[in-house]
Amino acid sequence: MKNIVLTRIDDRLIHGQVVTAWIKQYPVTQILIIDDELSTNRLMERIYTAAAPIGIGIWIKSVQDAIAFLHEDAQDGENYLILVKVPQTIEALLESDIKIGKVILGGMGAKQGRKTFNRNISANQDETDSFRRIIDRGTEIFYQLVPNDKAVNIKSILD
Repeated sequence: MKNIVLTRIDDRLIHGQVVTAWIKQYPVTQILIIDDELSTNRLMERIYTAAAPIGIGIWIKSVQDAIAFLHEDAQDGENYLILVKVPQTIEALLESDIKIGKVILGGMGAKQGRKTFNRNISANQDETDSFRRIIDRGTEIFYQLVPNDKAVNIKSILD
């Protein structure tokens, strides 16, 4: 199985905070974006590849392709940051025996059908239910915009 060093939910995916803060905090050598829609968008793939720091590999895969990819043998020196937009993607990984002990929740923006429940986090009922199921599987979810911020376990927010 690939070596996952950080898993983050952030609907902006690769942006300044990921590049400047999180990658410096963890020994990330590869970024895996998991998103069905983006996996077929070559223009966005080029944009995300250009936004990543030099020397960091970028992979954009559908959920099913990512599951198969993550089950492949780890390569020496490869450390993955997984980026997803919604918790249901994390749930799909967990259901496929991908081991994720902790998720960092960065940002899920406001949009129709979502209610704000913490600073930069808005979620609809399906997303909130998914957070609960992930937690019930034993994976902790912490809200933390940048590494220097205090990590807040969202279980206390959801209860």
